[in-house]
Amino acid sequence: MRLDKFLADNSPYSRKQVASLIKQGRIRINSERASSSSVKLGREDSVTLDEQVIEPFGDYYLMLNKPVGYVSATSDSVHATVIDLLHSALPSKLLKSLQIAGRLDIDTTGLVLLTNDGQWNHAITAPSRACSKVYLVETENDISPETEVIFNQGILLHGEKKPTRPATIQQLGPRKARLSIAEGKYHQVKRMFAACNNRVVSLHRMSVGAISLDEKLAQGEYRRLSADEVQSVYAKT
Repeated sequence: MRLDKFLADNSPYSRKQVASLIKQGRIRINSERASSSSVKLGREDSVTLDEQVIEPFGDYYLMLNKPVGYVSATSDSVHATVIDLLHSALPSKLLKSLQIAGRLDIDTTGLVLLTNDGQWNHAITAPSRACSKVYLVETENDISPETEVIFNQGILLHGEKKPTRPATIQQLGPRKARLSIAEGKYHQVKRMFAACNNRVVSLHRMSVGAISLDEKLAQGEYRRLSADEVQSVYAKT
């Protein structure tokens, strides 16, 4: 593979930008300064940019702290997407390969997982996996004592053929609660509270399975998942 293609595939830089980086002496192959963007790389060659080793991305796993105003989509003609939050740091080839493992509404904040590993995505989103999601919910009205009972029994939402799986709710205040569900129907949390004559005014996803949102991430920030976080998706529950 040519040097410029390798870097365009595995760094934020285009082929044209790679040529400029070479002229600046910032790229090295096996510790030797690169002389041309057309150099052919072998399997054992090591490429560094500003003394940092550049490796093929391979399977890629990210967590993102989603802000309000971004849609969980890879592209949208009207709204900004969660992918737009990644554009400055990741190469276009990787961005185009990313999938969203569990979407959030435009007005919902919190944990979004992204990957280019379809099998891993399926392990999270397949209904048969019953992957748990935990949300912090604030409501317009006080949360009634009956809500916990109804959620735990399951609710037949409008337009659905089956009731929701049992959900657990931990009340944190008159209008604030931590909710755990094991599925991801369309607008599910909002529809569940609406069925109990209440309205969600704020919704934040805290975790998916064993993966919790990193408290160090500000809204709009992201990081790669650790190996343990990636493997936790396949753990038996």
